[in-house]
Amino acid sequence: MDWGMKNRLSRIINPGTGRTVMLAVDHGYFLGPTSGLERPQESIVPLLPYADCLMLNRGMLRSAIPAEKAGLPIVLRASGGSSVLKELSNEEITLSMEDAIRLNASGLALSIFVGAEYEKQTLDSLSRLVNEGEKYGIPILAVTAVGKEMGRDVRYLSLASRIAAELGAHVIKTYYCEDFEKLISSCPVPVVIAGGKKLPEPEALELAYNAVQRGAVGVDMGRNIFQSEHPLAMIQAVRAVVHEKATPEQAFDLYNSLKN
Repeated sequence: MDWGMKNRLSRIINPGTGRTVMLAVDHGYFLGPTSGLERPQESIVPLLPYADCLMLNRGMLRSAIPAEKAGLPIVLRASGGSSVLKELSNEEITLSMEDAIRLNASGLALSIFVGAEYEKQTLDSLSRLVNEGEKYGIPILAVTAVGKEMGRDVRYLSLASRIAAELGAHVIKTYYCEDFEKLISSCPVPVVIAGGKKLPEPEALELAYNAVQRGAVGVDMGRNIFQSEHPLAMIQAVRAVVHEKATPEQAFDLYNSLKN
C-alpha cells in the first residue's frame, strides 16, 4: 500500500483510536428526498464537526456542503442507476476518478449485491473501481447487500464481506448480526457497520457499542443520526461509544444531557 493510500485511509479511520464515525447521507441517490435530508444545508452542516468522515453523493457535496466548512474527509458514492422503484442491484459506476480527485475525495463507496439479480455486474464494478483507485491511491469502501431471499445473517454477510475484500476493497460496510465476531475474523480488512433504519436512540447506541466491542472499527450511520429528534446530541453520543468506549447507558445519559 503506497503513501497516498495510507494517508487517505488515516483520514477516514482516526489513527489515534483506530476507529471512525462516518456520517452517511447518500440515501437520496435511490430514495430521493429522504426524511431528514430534505434541506441538507440545515440538517447536515451542523453535524460536520462531530463526524470523522462524510459519505455522500457528489451532487449533494457540490450543492449543499460549503467547501470552507467541510474540513473533514469525504467518501463519495460512486455507484447508482436504479431507484427504490426498480431492482436496486442494477447499478453501475457513476463517478469518474477525475471528478473524485477534483472533489478532493478521501475514498469512494460502491454497493455490491451478493445473491441478487445483478450480482456479477456489481462485483465487476467493484473490481474496476478498485483498479482505478489503486492507480490514484484512493481507497474503496464496499457496501455489502444481499439478495432479497437471503437473511442478513452471518453466513451471507460474511460471504459478501469476504468477496469484497478478496476483490480488493480496502474497507467494508455491512450490517451487524448475530455471531458478528465470525464475520470479523473472516474479513481481512476493516469493517464498519451500517445503522440501517431508524431505531430508538438507546437501541442505536447499543448497536454501535456491540459492533465495536466485537471488532468493527466504527459505524457509518445516517438515519439513526439525522432522523433523531436531536441529531446533534445523537452524533455526539455515538462518538462517545466509538471513540471514548462509553457504554450504551453512558452514551444515552450524554444524549439526554445534550439534547436541550
